[in-house]
Amino acid sequence: MTTNIAQPSLFPQEKDKKKRSQGGVSTSDLVLSAYTDGNENVFPHVLDLHVPKGSRVADVTWGRGVFWKKVPKDEYQVIGTDIAMGIDCRNLPYEDGSFDCVVLDPPYMEGFYRKNNEHKAGSGSHSSLARAYSNGDEINSDIDNSGTKKWHAAVTDMYFKASREAFRVLRKKGILIVKCQDEVSAGKQWLTHVEIINELESIGYYTKDLFVVVRTGKPAVSRLINQVHARKNHSYFLVFIKK
Repeated sequence: MTTNIAQPSLFPQEKDKKKRSQGGVSTSDLVLSAYTDGNENVFPHVLDLHVPKGSRVADVTWGRGVFWKKVPKDEYQVIGTDIAMGIDCRNLPYEDGSFDCVVLDPPYMEGFYRKNNEHKAGSGSHSSLARAYSNGDEINSDIDNSGTKKWHAAVTDMYFKASREAFRVLRKKGILIVKCQDEVSAGKQWLTHVEIINELESIGYYTKDLFVVVRTGKPAVSRLINQVHARKNHSYFLVFIKK
């Protein structure tokens, strides 16, 4: 006679295991990685996603405060300074670890750092940028007489040194928001956002996020003989965390 004996389960714990259910709600109201819009409309999205309300923020390249136009004044403790106020973003008058967030947006074109004002960028399609961010004092005084840092190197040198100073004044896990744009200088393509990411990762930052801002107007030039590179009509907000 055959006796049927119940076999024990190989995985007895599965008998009490509850069925997993997913949480959250379905929505299309999301912060996106790319916008065709102005900086003042995109910047609040960056803050909403990465900077808690009430944070102490140093905008060290304030200019006309364009980024903050659509941000309610009572949401953050913002201290805005720039070179026109006599405060260099590479040498800030703040204590170590005294800020939750730093915002950095120096001029991104080598033309803004030329010593001769007659040769400076800021005319034509870039005149609005010059009015908003440039006061004519952006000469990189760290460039030595031998010219070892000129053209595009003057741009990245400013970003790198300002980012190191931001690292000093940020608390642990503080947030650095960098605005930048790639450029063509001396006939060569420079992916500035990649250079910044690589350098900042090497000094102790973690690259948390990237936003692409596409300008709403179509760029044009007064004289064009032969186009070699795609004309830049987008820029970036890079978000870094101090590790």
